[in-house]
Amino acid sequence: MGKSRRTVPEELLLLALDPTTGTTAQPQTLDLGLAGAQLVELSLAGRIVPEGDRIAVVLARPTGDPTLDHALELLRRRGSPVRAAHWIGGPRLGLRQTYLAHLERCGMVTAVPGQVCGVLPTTRYQASDDCTNAAIKQRLDTAIRTGVPPDPRTAALAALAHSVGLGKHLYPGNEGRSSRSRLRDLIRYDPLGGMVAHAVMDVQNGLPAQQNRSSQASGTGTGRPGGTRTAGRASGGRVPASRVGVR
Repeated sequence: MGKSRRTVPEELLLLALDPTTGTTAQPQTLDLGLAGAQLVELSLAGRIVPEGDRIAVVLARPTGDPTLDHALELLRRRGSPVRAAHWIGGPRLGLRQTYLAHLERCGMVTAVPGQVCGVLPTTRYQASDDCTNAAIKQRLDTAIRTGVPPDPRTAALAALAHSVGLGKHLYPGNEGRSSRSRLRDLIRYDPLGGMVAHAVMDVQNGLPAQQNRSSQASGTGTGRPGGTRTAGRASGGRVPASRVGVR
């Protein structure tokens, strides 16, 4: 895979990066979103395909991206299709730090050492090219503003941004309410991205995949009439303690 195009995980992390503080928004859920973004990118690269709510490897050839190839190898070792929610909620946390280091190696961000309270060492990250971040955000803005169906990559990025609660970071305050709602609605334009985003939200809410499918069919048991996911799910759910990445 060439680097002429940024991957979905890279773009999701760049969207989450706060230019003022040098930290990432939604750090507790971002690992889950990045795991889902890897699935989307591997699908776009023709390495995996969805089988219902499961993911199957159809081409194990490396992409050339070390972070994606590691995920692809882990999927291949499973030997059989794996549920997206089980994969996303699996013991592979720390992706936020892995991707920050990856973006630093690629020159997309710059690490800035510092201290907390003048004692504890910390690291802030600044985007190396503000135009790049602005271009990513502009794609979402255009899709939200025009209502024109976005390309699958942008639709999946929007779905994942919503699923990890980045809506309030990207479109804050009361004035951003309608944009946050439209961001959520972009999920429908990419079936795989939507499936992965819903799996991310299910993991946040601690819903087993089987329970979730039964609830969708009956419209009961989740507080979602008719099985419909609500806009507040991404920000309202808590990540189980065992799934929370280290800040």
